[in-house]
Order: sequence, then C-alpha cells, then structure tokens
Amino acid sequence: MTSILHNQEQGVLTLTLNRVDKKNALTADMYAALADHLNQAQAADDVRVVLLQGHETVFSAGNDIADFLQQPPANPDSPVSRFLRGIAVFPKPLLASVCGPAVGVGTTMLFHCDLVYAGDNAAFSMPFVNLGLCPEAASSVLAVKLMGYQRAAEALLMGEPFMVETALEMGLVSRVLPPAEVNAYAQRQAQKMAAKPLSSLIETKRLMKQASTPAVLSQMDQEAAVFGRMLKEPAAIEAFSAFMEKRKPVFG
Repeated sequence: MTSILHNQEQGVLTLTLNRVDKKNALTADMYAALADHLNQAQAADDVRVVLLQGHETVFSAGNDIADFLQQPPANPDSPVSRFLRGIAVFPKPLLASVCGPAVGVGTTMLFHCDLVYAGDNAAFSMPFVNLGLCPEAASSVLAVKLMGYQRAAEALLMGEPFMVETALEMGLVSRVLPPAEVNAYAQRQAQKMAAKPLSSLIETKRLMKQASTPAVLSQMDQEAAVFGRMLKEPAAIEAFSAFMEKRKPVFG
C-alpha cells in the first residue's frame, strides 16, 4: 500500500496521508515522498496549488516512533529535514485539510500552510516536552507569533491538546466543517485558487513571507541541532522506552 497518495487535477496536486491503520504516523519514507512531491511541484508549471490531507478520522499521529528511532534525523539531508524546509520555502499556495488528531509534526507543519480547513473533530497537540525533546519546524517561533506567548507556552510547555475552536480563534484554522465535508471543501477552494494567475499567487505569497522566512529557516536549524542533542539524552531515552514498553515514563 502506498502511504502517500498523489493526484493532480485542475492545477491542484493533492497529497494524501494514507496510513490510516497506523493513524497516519509518518515514516522516513513518507517524509521523503512528501519532500520529493513538493520539490517536483515547485518546478511543474501545471501545478499551481498543493493540498495536504488525511482521513476524516485522523490527520496524523506524528512520527512513527519505531521508524523514527531506527532512522533519526541525523543531518540536514534527512527526509524529515527535507520535508520541513520544503514546506517552509514552498513558493506556491499550500493548503491543508485536517480532521481528527494532528499530533507533533501533524500540527507544526500547519504553521507553514497558507490556508487550513478543519473538521469539528480536529484536535492539535505539540507534545515534544513529554518526549524529552524540543519543538521543531520553527514552531518555537511560529507558535508564539500566531498564538501569542502565553498560549504558545501552554501548548509547548504543557504538551497538551487544544481543540479546533481554539485553533480557529487564534487563526491556525481558516474554517471548521463537518469531517465528511472537509476534504471536498478544501479541494474546491484549492481549485478556485488554482484558476487565478500563478505569478500573482507566487508574488503575493513571497511578499507576505519574505520578512519572516530567513528567521524561520534559522530557527529550524537551531531547533534541529538541539533536537538531535536531546534525542540522545536520558529524558528522551526514557520517554521513548516507556512509549515502546507501554508504560508511564519516570523522569529523574
């Protein structure tokens, strides 16, 4: 079974997370496929908009822990690093359709999307501290920018979920719909956008993001360095061991 489905229609490239039996947990191979599709879409004249979507019951449970431990992001060329930098600098409109849980990178990737449509069953979380780690995807700066410091601190320091109503209020989500309707609605919005002049879409997005992009990429690099160090430290080792052994972690 292909874990990343791709379909192109009317100028829209739709990338679907297709590992529902594993709650769309992302593997290195899935990150590599997403990064490759984004790279190809950037250069393709017939792709004007990209839409990321999951299933109406789940967007993504974050990283597949077993796969992640076997293939940790050790360098800037790792699949996860390629994907995160790819969404950060993607020049064309990038939309997302989110239903159900969006955990870890399932939430942080949304900070880089231009529009996010969500089901009323969506729940977002960035539980990095619970795993003895730090934020990624520049979420340590983008969450503060979007949420304000206090809300970002609650989300990142507590690592607890926040519901779709909160995500809508603070602007992470553009619109909330019944889960069965979200993917189709996002597809219609993507096609409406794809009918507009591509040069206008690209230049408008560039002008909106040009001031923040260098800081975002710099923050990504800092986070990646800290993340890689913390991944080898006792807290993360205990957290991941406890997860694999299905027990509560004990931090000294």
